[in-house]
Amino acid sequence: MSLGAAVLLAVAGFVAGALNAAAGGGSLITFPALIAVGYSPLIANVTNNVAVFPGYVTGAIGYRAGLRGQGRRVLPLALASAVGGLAGVALILASSESAFEGIVPFLVLAACALLALQPVIGRRLGKRSGLRERPGPGAIGGMALAGVYGGYFSAALGVAVLALLGLFFEDTLQRLNALKAALQLVIGGAAALGFALLTPVDWTAAAVIGAASLAGGRVGARLAQRVSDRALRGGIVAYGVLAALWLFLR
Repeated sequence: MSLGAAVLLAVAGFVAGALNAAAGGGSLITFPALIAVGYSPLIANVTNNVAVFPGYVTGAIGYRAGLRGQGRRVLPLALASAVGGLAGVALILASSESAFEGIVPFLVLAACALLALQPVIGRRLGKRSGLRERPGPGAIGGMALAGVYGGYFSAALGVAVLALLGLFFEDTLQRLNALKAALQLVIGGAAALGFALLTPVDWTAAAVIGAASLAGGRVGARLAQRVSDRALRGGIVAYGVLAALWLFLR
């Protein structure tokens, strides 16, 4: 890796970490950056999946208090998430390079749509106060599908998981966010393990992005207090749409 590529990935990782801490959607920065420095979309995707894992760890640690009293939910949903994450890895392995390149722009646009709808999801969940502790078949199946998405393409995974939890559980947004962080960690861990063992991850690029994103996360926590969520989210979505157009045309 050239010095210029390392600097670009470090900057992208730092920005992504800050955005993830403030509003989410950081993979919409790092994934195109990996492609821009010369990685194929497939290698960029698996490397990015591994690179974002440290952020899932810190997020889960930060929300650990919110998991109290949710033991009946965590275990079955975590198992479904892990199976789904590994299935997403298997789907990547079964995909040809050309097929993945063809679908990538649509995945980026889908992630942008999820991020744009995040305020609507948050308002809807914020009105819920009842409790439903045990996950039914729909919740378990839905989380397995979220795991497949996260294993296949990780951008906006947290938004997708939170939206699904809101469909199946009536609870406070704080508790659902804690559950989301735990399940996101499980999906990311399963996918990262699968990719590490079975695919050609570029570990140098993953380390650069991962370390920079952890540093950026500290800045993002402060940034969130000074810049509106709407402005941050709008900027990320606009960037993501431009990245999707670039991927269509490249």
